[in-house]
Amino acid sequence: MRTLIFDCDGVLVDSEALAEGTLVEYLSRWLPDLNIDQELGQALGMTTAAILAHLEALSAHTLPSDATEQVDTAIEARLAQELKAIDGADKAIRGITLEKAVVSNSRRSRVLASLASTGLADAFGEVPIFTADQVAHPKPDPALYRLAASHLGQVPRDCLVVEDSVAGVTAARAAGMCVIGFIGASHVDVDQAARLTQVGAWRILEHMHGLEALVDEWQANGHLST
Repeated sequence: MRTLIFDCDGVLVDSEALAEGTLVEYLSRWLPDLNIDQELGQALGMTTAAILAHLEALSAHTLPSDATEQVDTAIEARLAQELKAIDGADKAIRGITLEKAVVSNSRRSRVLASLASTGLADAFGEVPIFTADQVAHPKPDPALYRLAASHLGQVPRDCLVVEDSVAGVTAARAAGMCVIGFIGASHVDVDQAARLTQVGAWRILEHMHGLEALVDEWQANGHLST
């Protein structure tokens, strides 16, 4: 039995715009010499700690020692108030019969809270969830996807992944999985489809109502990652 794996932020829940807004607020104050909006466009999909480390290295300024915790706490407070599921995600989850899993670069507590508050936890039922705090090197490193395949008892070529970020697509492809690049979240710009295709996305998906057809195509054609 093949497995359909979802990233969480920007795929299941429309959280990236909220997270990006919070990052811009904090980083514009901490790293005033950077164009934060521009730099974040290349870094979304990475962990908060990795984003902060990446941007700090580009700046003449130094971040507070607890910057990651400050930003994550602020993001999660905002998510608790404003988060919504991606349009069509609930229906897609319930309608597709493949075994499913979630693989996220967020910490486990955030993923569980996001799925619960949007009702997607009910749509999934008992679904395996793999998060960045389980590996030393999260996305774009393939370790998290390799961990998921191992725990699921799947060979990577039998896993179809839905990802919205360059880091996520890169990680899943490096793990040997086939990847759909999702561009239906509110934070996505006009160039994202090209970026995801460039790093190996098999198909681009603009809305979750098209996911079932792509899953059927992948299964019917015996599509393997290459």
